[in-house]
Amino acid sequence: MTRKWVVISSVLWLSFTLTSSQALGTAACPFHEWIDYRGIEVKKHSVRSAYYYVTSHKAVDADGAPNAYHSADVGKPCAPAGIGLDCPANAGYPNASWWRNVLVPDPDDESVAYIQENGAFKGYFVSKTALSARGKSETDPVRYVDARNFPYVVFPGKFYQTKGTGLLGDLGIAYHLKSGKRVPFIVADIGPRNAQLGEASIALFARFGGRSPNPRTGEGIPEGKVLYLFFPYSKRARSVSWPITNNEIELQAAALLDAVGGDTIFENCR
Repeated sequence: MTRKWVVISSVLWLSFTLTSSQALGTAACPFHEWIDYRGIEVKKHSVRSAYYYVTSHKAVDADGAPNAYHSADVGKPCAPAGIGLDCPANAGYPNASWWRNVLVPDPDDESVAYIQENGAFKGYFVSKTALSARGKSETDPVRYVDARNFPYVVFPGKFYQTKGTGLLGDLGIAYHLKSGKRVPFIVADIGPRNAQLGEASIALFARFGGRSPNPRTGEGIPEGKVLYLFFPYSKRARSVSWPITNNEIELQAAALLDAVGGDTIFENCR
């Protein structure tokens, strides 16, 4: 009789342990497997549309900054340095197939990129981001999301076209696993179709503790993996268009984070 009780109690204890662990795991990280993009596992919230991925890949984007590309850098090597934050060659310029979604074409001759004619950034091209302010001229740098001042993330073209990944203007939070620093961001640009995940603005990497993150060389980026948590279609739900302030991005991202589990998400889902 005693022996049977020991066996039965052991079974009950094992059953309780498994059930409790499963319940704890579900509560701790309420995300499940969703899609795989170029070897990066993307996990989606069990109830809400939020999703995240973790990557060690980092690429620094200068687009949207009024001093991103300078006309005097045309034809010169990208590294180690130049006048602009990035080099025109990284926008395909001056090849005939240069990227008109990166550099604004000259209204008087669309075969060439527009050069700012006056002001503090005279001589620089006007660099675009896919997210832009309506009502402003395409040749006005203020129309675009300045990579120096706004933390933003870039979606590869194919990833952006995947159902459920969201819209330009959506919000998210980036979490640096090594330092524990968090940076609220906006989705502001679309990169090459098959690019890797992990491209973001100068400002985002700087807030992680980077020292002058360099789009030309990749230097100045803090080492370690980053967890990117996205709130897809939050732009639509907020009914807010660009431009918004960094303070607004932070406040709204914090509210969205609370809705999917709060701060514990970053530790429990890392």
